[in-house]
Amino acid sequence: MAAVDRSGRSPHVGVLALQGAFREHRQALERLGVAVSEVRLPGQLEGLGGVIIPGGESTTMGKLMRDYGLDAALQRFYREGGALWGTCAGAIELATDIVGFPQQPRLGLMPMSVVRNDYGRQVASFEADLDILGLDAPFHALFIRAPRIVAVGEGIEVLARYEGDIVAAAGPRLMATVFHPELLGDDRVHALFVERVRDAGATPAGLTGEAT
Repeated sequence: MAAVDRSGRSPHVGVLALQGAFREHRQALERLGVAVSEVRLPGQLEGLGGVIIPGGESTTMGKLMRDYGLDAALQRFYREGGALWGTCAGAIELATDIVGFPQQPRLGLMPMSVVRNDYGRQVASFEADLDILGLDAPFHALFIRAPRIVAVGEGIEVLARYEGDIVAAAGPRLMATVFHPELLGDDRVHALFVERVRDAGATPAGLTGEAT
């Protein structure tokens, strides 16, 4: 059962630390004054209110989550009231549909379809100013081997678009961004996620798994 925390305190947020830019996410949360932990094993989800799944290589990340039992643990974490945010490869992990890769390991919690690396390889990386719902000024975003969100399902809200394409979306206790908000020093998207974690008002407890 999830233990509800209505104290208004800043929540404790975890960052999945199997690969990718997890250190930069941790540093962004620390700048916001948020308690943060790196997560590598199921038992380290205990007491967290939200978890960020960073960018990286989505196939490798999915396999590592499966090998460490983190896929089932994160699915349970969400079911018990925890919030999840996936950035770039993390957004792929959240998606119910990965176009062309139906067998790729993933969490499959967020009803949306994504296409991997659809903005091009790393040499095609680019920056763009985005109008993001909930922010009072444009956000300068960095896209690196970014996936493209081609469709979202019921209950999913579009937070931002780039040239008509969905680049940020959210649902109940779920958030996905195909860009890397952790790399350019603007922590406002992290603050949006922290606010969603706080609004959820839940700290999952009693998760199984030993931190060995």
